[in-house]
Amino acid sequence: MGLEQRLDELERRLTEIESDWARPEIAADAGQRRALGREQAQIEPIVDTYRRLRAVRTQLTAAHEAESDPELRELARDEIDHAEREEQALTEQLRVLLLPRDPNDDKNVIVEIRAGTGGEEAALFAAQLFRMYKRYAERHRWQSELISANETGIGGLREVIFEVRGQGAYSRLKYEGGVHRVQRVPETESSGRIHTSTATVAVLAEADEVEVQIDDKDLRIDVYRSQGPGGQSVNTTDSAVRITHLPSGLVVAIQDEKSQHKNRAKAMSVLRARLLEMEQHKAHEAEAEARRSMVGTGERSEKIRTYNFPQDRVTDHRINVDLHNLPNVLDGDLDRLLDELIGTDQAQRLAHVDQASTAGVA
Repeated sequence: MGLEQRLDELERRLTEIESDWARPEIAADAGQRRALGREQAQIEPIVDTYRRLRAVRTQLTAAHEAESDPELRELARDEIDHAEREEQALTEQLRVLLLPRDPNDDKNVIVEIRAGTGGEEAALFAAQLFRMYKRYAERHRWQSELISANETGIGGLREVIFEVRGQGAYSRLKYEGGVHRVQRVPETESSGRIHTSTATVAVLAEADEVEVQIDDKDLRIDVYRSQGPGGQSVNTTDSAVRITHLPSGLVVAIQDEKSQHKNRAKAMSVLRARLLEMEQHKAHEAEAEARRSMVGTGERSEKIRTYNFPQDRVTDHRINVDLHNLPNVLDGDLDRLLDELIGTDQAQRLAHVDQASTAGVA
């Protein structure tokens, strides 16, 4: 199917969707409404851009016709220059919009942050990253909810798992997966020496029960009494839950809620997200290997981003971008970095499409 045929087909589909909203069976079915809404949200930007491109091309044709009139020639040439620039911009925009979508982009996410190299300072940095992502979620009016946290005695986090719910959360936060490095004089250090510590971030797309079906016989579920820092009892009931998925060996332990039922529900949500990621890695092994190498082991040499406090600098090593507004970034001002990462990803994918197209023609 040619490009214009594909765009015409999408335009027809959008018209059908707009008509479908009036059907009684759609109004009565929440699942169908959600599916229809997601499809409309994906198609609408493409069709709107296509319609604007058609209008610009109509203007361009009219301007070329007016160019033959001596009295209108200068005005027509100005209009042609403007229309040609707009046509080029809209064509490029359409190329980006038509790139294959990551099926997870519209999903909520589960984020896991773990302290890496650096002891107590790494745990303090992990806590700072947790706050950064909570603030980023607030800036986008997304909701965040703590699932599990393993705290240290001075406010650090050895591990924290939390959920972010909002339209397009995964499409942006997926670029945060990897090793984050901090260079600063630690709060725990009095000698004034600069230390380097790390924390690892994993971003998982939330999976529902339809996507990941888990057989009860594949689970071992243990309940035990929750424990806080230093071993003190958090409550006096066996509310903590540890779920082991026997076929994969994955283990999820949650104890933050006082209700065993709530802890089990949270643990199952994390388990489904991890199993979905494993399945997608199997389907895209090369991509999975690249992602695993990004997250790595938490060693200092493996990093996607460095937060340098003495120089007030944040460096994203994947795109070689430096920002000199470290406090703002740590307060959740991540959009400039994420926009650069998304733009670079799109450019690389477009180049791949062009290479494949050229190879096909050859």
